[in-house]
Amino acid sequence: MKQILVIRFSSIGDLVLTTPILRRLKATFPKATLDVLTKPAYCTILQGNPALRTIFTTENFKAETRYDLVVDLQNNIASHRYHRIGENIVVYRKENWKKMLLVWFKVNLYRQYESVVERYAKGLKRFGVCLDEHGCEIFLSDAERAFGKAHRGKLPVLAVCVGARHFTKRFPSERFAEVLNHLLNKRAVEIWLLGGKADAPFAASVSEALKRKDTVKDFSGRYTLRETASLIASADAVLSNDTGLMHIAAAFQKPIVVLFGSSVKEFGFLPYKAPFTLLEVEGLACRPCSHIGRQRCPKSHFKCMHDIPTEQILRAVETALEPSRKSKEAWG
Repeated sequence: MKQILVIRFSSIGDLVLTTPILRRLKATFPKATLDVLTKPAYCTILQGNPALRTIFTTENFKAETRYDLVVDLQNNIASHRYHRIGENIVVYRKENWKKMLLVWFKVNLYRQYESVVERYAKGLKRFGVCLDEHGCEIFLSDAERAFGKAHRGKLPVLAVCVGARHFTKRFPSERFAEVLNHLLNKRAVEIWLLGGKADAPFAASVSEALKRKDTVKDFSGRYTLRETASLIASADAVLSNDTGLMHIAAAFQKPIVVLFGSSVKEFGFLPYKAPFTLLEVEGLACRPCSHIGRQRCPKSHFKCMHDIPTEQILRAVETALEPSRKSKEAWG
């Protein structure tokens, strides 16, 4: 193999989950040039990755170069048009029919947990590409790492990823505030509210409902994606919805407390090879109601989020923060 193209258009978490594949492709074919094709909004996720020659976007890519291998991890009509430039084609089999059976009929054909990363890798085995024991990767420059560290004080930091694109994946703002109020009453900790511009209203709602604000910083909507990644890299633990920032936290091996509403682990999107605690309402008959999320609860009760106990979240967050307390005590 001399030239390889990997296609994954979106979104944040999906791009992060491609990084073990990129690493192993480069390790298997060290002399090959490896390019990625994605959407402009997500190209910065892979910036600085040493496995890559070029990160192309759908706006600047000219389908003229011939590739020895095209790895299509998107598998839709738009990505199929690039198959013609590949000598060999590997396509990620989404098996959406299994997801639909689980969503619509609650028939679970997933025998054991399999990460999306492992599903990505299946088609590459015939080329000798196998996964290693390492997780996802995001490569920050020294200046980017310094950006995150500059925001730290002396207290342990809990990064809270308040947003998600779909309503049924978003833990309610008032419940976030309830958990954080209990946490701030129990221990000295700094809270960083993180998210993009679309998440800023939710973060504002959380912040307004907090009784103590002296150690709370709302960074949502203020910084770029890579600056937000730097903040996550500088935090001690992360409390997150099922969202792209959760996978960024996993790439930095942060202890993560994950809140699943309409999401279920069978879809393969748990943090990959990173420490995490999954909190969900098991046995809820209407769950999952979608494989990507919905803009409202179809049953109007939203029990999949509301029924996650505050005390359970609080215990998981305190456990996630515990390593930072011990390490700081050890440092003196």
